[in-house]
Amino acid sequence: MVWLGWDAKRYTRIGSNHRLKSVFNWIPIHILINTLFCIVFIGVIGSALYIISFWWQSLSSISLTNLSFTGFSGQSSHESLEEWRANVLNNGHKSVRVMIDDNQVSPQATNSLCNHFKCFDVYRCGNYDNTITLTNEELINVYIYPSIDFIDSNRKSILSPISRQYRELLEAIITSPYYTDKPEKACLFVPNIDLLNQLTVNSHQISLLLSSLPHWGRGANHIIFSMIWGSLPASDSTTDLNIGDALIAGAGFDSWTYRPTFDVSIPVFSLFSYEFQNNKYNENAIQTKDRKWFVICTQFDSVSVGDQQILTALESQHSDQLIVLRSECNQSKHNNETQMCNHYRNIKLIYPKVLTESTFCLILRTVFLGHPVLSDALMSGCIPVIISDDYVLPFEEKIDWTRASVRIRSHSLSDLMAILTLIPDKKMDEMRVQTTFLWKTYFSSMKAIALTTLKIINERIFPNSAVPADHWNQANPSLTTDYAIISPKFSSRQSIGFTAVILTYDRLESLYEVIRSVVKAKSCVKVVVVWNNQLKSPPQLNKWPDIHIPLQIITTSENKLSNRFYPYECIETDAILAIDDDIVMLTPDELEFGYQVWREFPDRIVGFPSRVHRWDNRTAKWKYESEWTNDVSMVLTGAAFYHKYYNHLYTNVMPAQIKSWVDKHMNCEDIAMNFLVVSNVTAKSPIKVTPRKKFKCPECTNNDMLSADVIQHLNQRSDCINLFAAIYKSMPLKAVEFRADPVLYKDNLPEKLKAFNLIGSL
Repeated sequence: MVWLGWDAKRYTRIGSNHRLKSVFNWIPIHILINTLFCIVFIGVIGSALYIISFWWQSLSSISLTNLSFTGFSGQSSHESLEEWRANVLNNGHKSVRVMIDDNQVSPQATNSLCNHFKCFDVYRCGNYDNTITLTNEELINVYIYPSIDFIDSNRKSILSPISRQYRELLEAIITSPYYTDKPEKACLFVPNIDLLNQLTVNSHQISLLLSSLPHWGRGANHIIFSMIWGSLPASDSTTDLNIGDALIAGAGFDSWTYRPTFDVSIPVFSLFSYEFQNNKYNENAIQTKDRKWFVICTQFDSVSVGDQQILTALESQHSDQLIVLRSECNQSKHNNETQMCNHYRNIKLIYPKVLTESTFCLILRTVFLGHPVLSDALMSGCIPVIISDDYVLPFEEKIDWTRASVRIRSHSLSDLMAILTLIPDKKMDEMRVQTTFLWKTYFSSMKAIALTTLKIINERIFPNSAVPADHWNQANPSLTTDYAIISPKFSSRQSIGFTAVILTYDRLESLYEVIRSVVKAKSCVKVVVVWNNQLKSPPQLNKWPDIHIPLQIITTSENKLSNRFYPYECIETDAILAIDDDIVMLTPDELEFGYQVWREFPDRIVGFPSRVHRWDNRTAKWKYESEWTNDVSMVLTGAAFYHKYYNHLYTNVMPAQIKSWVDKHMNCEDIAMNFLVVSNVTAKSPIKVTPRKKFKCPECTNNDMLSADVIQHLNQRSDCINLFAAIYKSMPLKAVEFRADPVLYKDNLPEKLKAFNLIGSL
């Protein structure tokens, strides 16, 4: 017989030779053994039932340090997916309680040096069964910890029930293709702890709680979603939590606390989005061009005293355009709508409806860098004017904010109206369309915010699955701008080849020679001639050089230097070679090499003629230098490659004062382009390529300039630099001491081993 897993016959055989010499020696040994096991078994069962009963009555006695997180192993084999999701979102009905010991040592502090390559374990993100979509897009797996109730030493819950917003965020992840219920397959972990508003939690307790999670380790591959952090009355631009190597999807980063390629800057979700989604506001009215106010400010009570004084002065000077609202009259509320006052006009208006009545909305720096007014402005079709120098805008890694907002330095607040009035009406219409697109796509719901965050992280890990930059910034095709071009700062891919754009007036012989020369560069795919002479028509087509690529002639209505930088629709490549009609000395190898360098640095101006600016202590002004020196701060667009996006900036964004001066004096358009690119996009110097320095055409007219003419020319260009610096209120140009030359350029090797042989020495 078998009893409790023991072989009784075996013990009988053993016992038959060893009878117990006691009062029980007449009892067979196998009967005695089985009887003893029954007694022990009943005792164990009874004790276990008593212990379970006692544990059930004092459920909260589990210590954090000795806790075994068996409940975090993933979905049970007897549990449906819906039951598992219900457990994850089990708001207020948690099945496990854990006590936090406040006396524990605080976990590892937040690692401020983290980046994608240092603190993120990409090897956890391999290809599992559910990481490939039908479109062959690789996806990360995201795991959400199940719900758990953490209590303090007084057996009170540390965490409040999760907010509606965080619940929507978790639901968005659970119902997305990123979600996995198996932690062993997860690339990214999301704590089931609502930290959207960190002002309501104990930072030390939450840090202990996070470090106790079973897969936490040092925090690697964990993401913390947070929209409000710090502590009042002053708030830092980073979290107070100790989260080790975890990344933050947070609102309110500044350039000092944001960790590029690691953190994700997200918006502060606005509760008014719910009202909009319920069709309380008329979307058609949002796109209207006729608005009562030109500029509106709704943050007056939250900004510094100095900014308040400037805003008050501006309102008194521009009372017909600028309205400043205060919240001092905030005694009544109507369904989450806030009543605001303007004392200058003695009127009361309802927020956020009033935003739909203004063209521009000021986004000023307050206690918190991130603020829902940005989302409210986008929702209302009100163009944000961001006056916060260090603010890392939401999803800045992917969104081209220059298409939907205006950014002004804090010290230029007093020039607000002068700056905004220079923006053309057409540009404002395009920006208003883009604001609606951004709000709908990235700001309108917690689901949009969550999935956008995961998509950004996914593209970091699987760059081959990344979509082109214009997909992130492209609005409805029926509402898009005339030129769907994206800043090279946000673009990882460029079209193949370049378009040569030649500005000309009447130098036909040298023009034809330039055309024949540039088409010999193997990457030149098109030639566009901008005919700037209104007194003479361009030659007939049969008079032009016979070339193997398309040639297009554009006639202009006015002789202006700015015509060379207009965003012509016929320019289809990202790369433009701007070249004068007398630059006949550049070889095909030099042009091709210049283009290949530009492909490595598509956000820079890359070219041949270089100049530098100097500070003259004698005159206390900037000076334009054309002498051969060891440094370079400008590359002239008489022969230079640049991204076609800069034509858009030059025509629609660059201060109108600069463009007017250039066209009036017929000079300095190349300096203006250098200022524009460095100041607005790169903050980096241009790149000079090849050693060639002489760019005079021996056969061209105006080649024998007198010394006085040369001096006058240099003085005028010095005046340009000082004027442009005054308009930008800074000197953005940067000098560097390097140039790019081909590898093996001067090596004593056979020419067949060199990629570029025809490189001029001067």
